[in-house]
Amino acid sequence: MHARKFQVSEELYPFAPHWFERGGSAMHYIDEGAGVPVLMLHGNPTWSFLYRDIIRELRGEFRCIAPDYPGFGHSDHPPGYGYTPREHAEWIAAFIDHLQLDRYILMVQDWGGPIGLSVAVEQEERVAGLVIMNTWAWAPPANGRLFSMLVGGPLGRYAHRRHNFFAAKIVPSGIYYRKRKPPEVFKAYTDPFPTEESREGTAVFPREIRRSKDWLKGIGNRLGRLVDKPVELVWGMKDLAFGSEAIVRRWQRYFPQAHLTRLEKASHYLQEDQPEAIAAAVRRLAERI
Repeated sequence: MHARKFQVSEELYPFAPHWFERGGSAMHYIDEGAGVPVLMLHGNPTWSFLYRDIIRELRGEFRCIAPDYPGFGHSDHPPGYGYTPREHAEWIAAFIDHLQLDRYILMVQDWGGPIGLSVAVEQEERVAGLVIMNTWAWAPPANGRLFSMLVGGPLGRYAHRRHNFFAAKIVPSGIYYRKRKPPEVFKAYTDPFPTEESREGTAVFPREIRRSKDWLKGIGNRLGRLVDKPVELVWGMKDLAFGSEAIVRRWQRYFPQAHLTRLEKASHYLQEDQPEAIAAAVRRLAERI
């Protein structure tokens, strides 16, 4: 019997827990509502909590599915796990098979982009449409490599493991409306990582921007397999990492048919800033499927 690892109030996170077991470890996920499945993939150092307001908005019309990667949220830390995006993608591919998802909408942000799209380009027939938000899926440019060297290098690793830096500092800085949020919201992002060992996954992700460059390049090379899918681009323009017109235009080159929503008052974790706009994008996408 699995139990959640920490408490979040019912008011904030009113969802029943579900568990997917693989190789003796369990991945926690939310599965709410019925209809077209919407698979919502998070990045670093977040978990299904990030999607709570979008799920509340959509669960009367769609089947909303949001997993926590191994080592994140309420999921187990599998023995010997490396926390690389490729390993997370293998879990997500197995999870999609487990739920027998077909004709699903894939919603991605941050590392959820490469993780989800790496699966989607291998099984494009199962994907009905895409909601892409503040992410990338190609070899990192110079500024990405620099971020990786700083935040994913020895000093960054020390800060993440010793001080929970990503969850405690980077998450609040990536929310435009952070001053409107109660302390319990930020606590929900730090609570999954009570020990240095539990923070390993948050330290690996920034390192992997460089280490996984060939894997990332391979995803970008295969995005053409998804070109006929309906796509919604929803972009937080106050995001220091991804809020540039150059990145938006690059996505538009991959998906010329995509509908673009620029959110001028949203940052990197735009699910916290403007969940209603993201829910509206899912509804628009469903009309096009």
